[in-house]
Amino acid sequence: MSALDRHDQELKPDQVELGQGVFAWVHGDARFGDSNVGLVIDEDGLTVIDTTATPRRGHAIRSEIQALTAELQLPLKRVVLSTSRVAFAGGGRAFWQAAFYGTETTSDQLDAPPNPDAFRRLLPRFASCYDDDFTTRPVTHTVAEPAWLTGAAYGLPLPGEADTNLAVVVEGANVIFAGALASFGVTPLAFDADPLAWADSLDQLGAIASTVIPGHGPPGGAGDLGDQAAYLRACAAADGDTSRLMNGPWDHWTDRRFDQVNVERAAMLARGDTSIPPAMFKLLGLT
Repeated sequence: MSALDRHDQELKPDQVELGQGVFAWVHGDARFGDSNVGLVIDEDGLTVIDTTATPRRGHAIRSEIQALTAELQLPLKRVVLSTSRVAFAGGGRAFWQAAFYGTETTSDQLDAPPNPDAFRRLLPRFASCYDDDFTTRPVTHTVAEPAWLTGAAYGLPLPGEADTNLAVVVEGANVIFAGALASFGVTPLAFDADPLAWADSLDQLGAIASTVIPGHGPPGGAGDLGDQAAYLRACAAADGDTSRLMNGPWDHWTDRRFDQVNVERAAMLARGDTSIPPAMFKLLGLT
């Protein structure tokens, strides 16, 4: 058994029922890359939110979904991507027959050629999953404004770790699948984000539903969204100097390697510089 196989066994996500026909597979003690998946069951089929980081994990979660819903005999109809980032879209090929929904930002980024070498550097635990032929599934339906995606769920585009992310709100279960917008106990990565706009989006989410399924970490609520928003605002207040990043709940989060990227990005935006921060290239071993 390879080290990655052992890691996959140790970090098998927990299945959580959130309401009638609403489920999530979550990593309670996660690191960046151990992303969560949602499921909404409608009369016309199944809607999956995000696809995990790798093809192997995508196939594994698809098998669990099919086992859970076998008696319903419903098609796997839709996949909603909260972002184009590989941690959430890397398992897309496992759901090849479904329609893929995402924002225009997500669609544009997934239409670009993938960069497996960058994925291997960002997520070294999964490096063997990103060979040079690695691909994801493109978006087939773009979502540019709040819209009902199914009879039970509507999509909510908001600025986040990308120019626009896509959250899924299930009002009947009082649940938000925040995807890449939310990281609970895991440091978010803002290399291509506006941290202050992202924080404002988290404030909006906190007023919508009581249960939040983040892209990384355990289920939470408005308080957890508030903690993440406070972290992003603290990154901006640090004015480019990580030594000035104030203490907070994030002192106990995983993946603090992203602090330098986030602080640097916020300072660059304050100067009107929208380029990728040098700290991100250093993190990827490219400088």
